[in-house]
Amino acid sequence: MAQTVRFRLDDAACAELTALRAQLIAHGIAVPDGAPAVTAAAAGTIPQPARDALATEVRLLALPSIWLATLGTVAGRPDELVLAAVVDTELLAVHGAVHDALAGRVRSPLAAYLPGTWLPHCVLATERPAEAFAVLHPVPTVRARVVAVDVG
Repeated sequence: MAQTVRFRLDDAACAELTALRAQLIAHGIAVPDGAPAVTAAAAGTIPQPARDALATEVRLLALPSIWLATLGTVAGRPDELVLAAVVDTELLAVHGAVHDALAGRVRSPLAAYLPGTWLPHCVLATERPAEAFAVLHPVPTVRARVVAVDVG
């Protein structure tokens, strides 16, 4: 299983996203376990030297806000419904810094999370995306402050 670098979101945003997931659960649609987050990087292995470099880099960054606004699916994961982010230069800069810190230090990086291919998003449903879309549309925009960067 891949290890990930995830942007942990503020409590208010997590509450909003959890409420959206609760609507899906009420309609019998499966949702992911755990707190809502945005995955910034993934690799087969993220060893300690990469984690240390990432921790050093994150201390120097101003963590951005993410505006989650568009329901859809992500290439390679057609069974999921996601809330995709509005991509801006601040978010891309932090994402790039994460990957700069990991470069050459991880094993088997997953291409979908690399700069230039990454679509920042939060997974809302893990099955039946068309039904999940119908339940949630129109979805409110969720402003999520990134409060930490976690490796797991």
